[in-house]
Amino acid sequence: MHESPSEYSRRELYAEADAFVRECYSELGRESEIEDRLDEIADEIERRGHYDHTAFELEHGAKMAWRNSNRCIGRLFWQQLTVADARDCETAREVHEACCTHLERARNGGNIKPLLTVFKPMIDGDRQVRLWNYELLRYAGYRTADGIVGDPDEVELTEYCQSRGWEGEGTRFDILPHVVQIRDQEPELFEVPESAVGEVRLRHPEYAWFEDLGLRWYDVPVVSNMRLEIGGIHYTAAPFSGWYVSTEIGARNLADEDRYDMLPAVAEKLGLDTGDDRTLWKDEALVELNRAVLHSFAEDGVQIVDHHTVTDQFERFEEKEAAAGREVTGDRAWLLPPMSSATTHVFENDYDNTVKKPNFFYRNPPATLSERRESLGR
Repeated sequence: MHESPSEYSRRELYAEADAFVRECYSELGRESEIEDRLDEIADEIERRGHYDHTAFELEHGAKMAWRNSNRCIGRLFWQQLTVADARDCETAREVHEACCTHLERARNGGNIKPLLTVFKPMIDGDRQVRLWNYELLRYAGYRTADGIVGDPDEVELTEYCQSRGWEGEGTRFDILPHVVQIRDQEPELFEVPESAVGEVRLRHPEYAWFEDLGLRWYDVPVVSNMRLEIGGIHYTAAPFSGWYVSTEIGARNLADEDRYDMLPAVAEKLGLDTGDDRTLWKDEALVELNRAVLHSFAEDGVQIVDHHTVTDQFERFEEKEAAAGREVTGDRAWLLPPMSSATTHVFENDYDNTVKKPNFFYRNPPATLSERRESLGR
């Protein structure tokens, strides 16, 4: 769901607000307040061209947005979302510091807490805050004569940061700085302090050689390139985090050929015949890589879920939504796990991919990064 935020007319904004308030307040048992609140919103829109969400509107609206996220398999826990209201942040440094606080709070000693931090919304068509990072923790990708070192998905942002004076160590796992833009000002770069970074060193429950591969991954995924829309208000910076599904790391980030491409190295260590795909060497290597991810996170006391458990949880979410009289929407291509998908109930089901609001929408990358991506032919 890639979409650029567009400013609503005052009439359209009120219609969006009306639909949200009626649904939100009804779910919270505050029906008697609806008409008075809509009168307040109408007055705000008339005077200022926009309106401000109350704290509970922001919190429940964010929960509704997670519940409506068609691509997310982890929606069973939407009611557990904690919302950090950072709408008072004025400077890029304050935004960065709030992002670091988010990482520390979400980590929660390994018992990962679903958390969303909300910064100032778009006002009168002007974006107030933008985070250039895809996630608050991501590894750099360096273009070298021998190929890409690190994460190929982050070459463009890495080169932009280097053009601004940032220098990483050149390893496969250098944490990128936060790139924060306030309105139309030049973005500012901030190193992520060690206190905000948690990583899991990957090892295998049976193969001691696995640790020699030198693999690691960060513990908290915080998506920061999406905008949150609630009742017609666009929050252009709203980093959101839950916990990992193991296949996100073991079957995509570390396994994809255009990412870390580790399956050949794992297969070689396993002594598999990689000359013929019919030997299913990729499948065997994929299983062992995912076993290592699950084992390592468990050993380090960091919450993670496997793809079988999370699809069972999604089935419970579907049942709960049906009991509440709500239809579950979903993007089946994203709900299917990237391995063993035929063993899950999702494989047998079809889903309505209608986009409901509130919701999260992917952002197109900043023009500077798009130009660098085009230069790479990606």
